[in-house]
Amino acid sequence: MNIARFVPPHRVLMGPGPSDVSPRVLQALGQPTIGHLDPYFIGMMDEIKTLLQYAFQTQNPFTIAISAPGSAGMEACFVNLIEPGETVIVCRNGVFGDRMRENVERCGGLCIMVDDEWGAPVSPEKLEQALKENPQASIVAFVHAETSTGVLSDAKTLAELAQKYNCLSIVDAVTSLGGVPLLVDEWGLDAVYSGSQKCLSCVPGLSPVTFSSRALEKMQNRTSKVQSWFLDQSLILGYWTGETQRSYHHTAPVNSLYALHESLLLLKDEGIERVWQRHRDMHLLLKNKLEAIGIKFLVDASCRLPQLNAVAVPEGLHDPDVRKALLKEYNLEIGAGLGILAGKAWRIGLMGYSARKENVLLCASALKEVCSAPFRKTAE
Repeated sequence: MNIARFVPPHRVLMGPGPSDVSPRVLQALGQPTIGHLDPYFIGMMDEIKTLLQYAFQTQNPFTIAISAPGSAGMEACFVNLIEPGETVIVCRNGVFGDRMRENVERCGGLCIMVDDEWGAPVSPEKLEQALKENPQASIVAFVHAETSTGVLSDAKTLAELAQKYNCLSIVDAVTSLGGVPLLVDEWGLDAVYSGSQKCLSCVPGLSPVTFSSRALEKMQNRTSKVQSWFLDQSLILGYWTGETQRSYHHTAPVNSLYALHESLLLLKDEGIERVWQRHRDMHLLLKNKLEAIGIKFLVDASCRLPQLNAVAVPEGLHDPDVRKALLKEYNLEIGAGLGILAGKAWRIGLMGYSARKENVLLCASALKEVCSAPFRKTAE
């Protein structure tokens, strides 16, 4: 067996995640490792909390980064807030709404589904009807930015409905945090989770989460034990909070948290409103370039995610061949369609550090080349 040092190729990442990582973040990742209870590291953790509060636009004291990817952040919200027998209304308009359903069922909850078409936002009217018909419901769960379809739902209105009917809200912000306005306090969101590898442009493997005082109260008044030891936030709270002594819970991913700190610092230095506008500007540039070569968007402009662009695979092209050619010839990664969109759509990410003009121009010119007539013939 002859295994040499692994040296990955340089890729331009314009899929649904991970996104390109800034050289500053990669440099931070390579800083010397120190202990996860070292006073210097504890001080940095406190700064991460402050920076995450800025990113989430919240003053929630319990705003942390879970030592696992966004899927663990999702599970943490569900296992801590749902007890067996509780009724939860789940809004589903893509793959990740269905993952919410899976979590409710695995927690022993009763799941009431509110379904909308793939490519359409969650319907507030349907949600309110479900809330009227199920007064026993205690939680409403929905995806703010559906990564599988590129659709943005109206989180503010959905959360207002949850509050109106005395429900907590669990919100998937994996693709929205740092890409579009997400105003946790102003909108009254209760449990929100995200991922480090999307619009924050950090390395994969961390899940920023924030819990409101209402959510914390529900956790503290549970009558049953949280089914996951690792994700039990009452245990993790002692590691992320406290003026002096922190309680040991697990060995935190020290260097990954260095990287998250740096990525959040970049966000703060640029200014969150400017970051949102940059994503919007790059989306409009991409839109103009792709429409000029005949590539059509699948989502209505009124609810289209600027950072995750779902477009139709042009007729006559074989999706895997195109993506393979982009990777081989241009070192460019775009995403395939998921679920019912598999083979029919591409998902082009403009997330965080990837949302740059040079990336947009590369993507448009590369797609124009590989979608040309000569390539079309070989694909057929």
